[in-house]
Amino acid sequence: MRIIAARELGPGELAALFTAGYDGYHLPVSVDETALVWMVETWDIDLARSRVALRGGEPVGIVLLGVRGARGWIGGLGVVPSERRGGTGRALMEAVLAEAPPVVGLEVIGENEPAVRLYESLGFRRTRLLEVWSLGAEVPPATASEVEPHPLAQAGLPWQRADASLPPAYVRLEVDGGAALIQERGPHILVLQLAARDEEAAARLLAAARGRGERLAYVNVPEGDPASAALRALGGTLELRQLELERVG
Repeated sequence: MRIIAARELGPGELAALFTAGYDGYHLPVSVDETALVWMVETWDIDLARSRVALRGGEPVGIVLLGVRGARGWIGGLGVVPSERRGGTGRALMEAVLAEAPPVVGLEVIGENEPAVRLYESLGFRRTRLLEVWSLGAEVPPATASEVEPHPLAQAGLPWQRADASLPPAYVRLEVDGGAALIQERGPHILVLQLAARDEEAAARLLAAARGRGERLAYVNVPEGDPASAALRALGGTLELRQLELERVG
């Protein structure tokens, strides 16, 4: 097996490998070239420090590394089914960590015990539990003020919702006791950031956001956040829980 920099492959090849690496996974992932380029640009993926594993010249595994100053983030580790349980994932992680910033974070589905064991054996430690929610149910009408968009200045946000990951265009909603940043993707509403003093304020924000489309998604909500209780009360669905881990090297 040989490990190379991900930048040696084109975006189409990387997208196909990423998709193949998650085939049969707990939550299958499918990305095309456009989505792969978006991931690289939005999450600051460093393709020079990301890694691809080759077996007989064929790509069989990939790990993406996002870099922002002294912090890094594993944006996905995928190995094709025929190569799993053979050490490819460990080899990729060891290669990418050798070039990574001193602090590296990642998220992993809690039920994926083999992956959790791998990361912990590499020095990662659990920091918190994150929840992925969706809301397609009808909700009571709610209003919120749309104001000039700017980040919420929250500390410790998951990588994908941090200020540096915000898209060029988004909407900021405010109610008494809270504010939210959302992105409208046709009928789908994505909550980017939300800060609320209590469940009631969070529910007003989420209901107002849901009212602007047909379905709402909120990814990586810290367990115990007012938004979690609000989503449950509004009839939301808890899609999955992820463990957030961090390695300080």
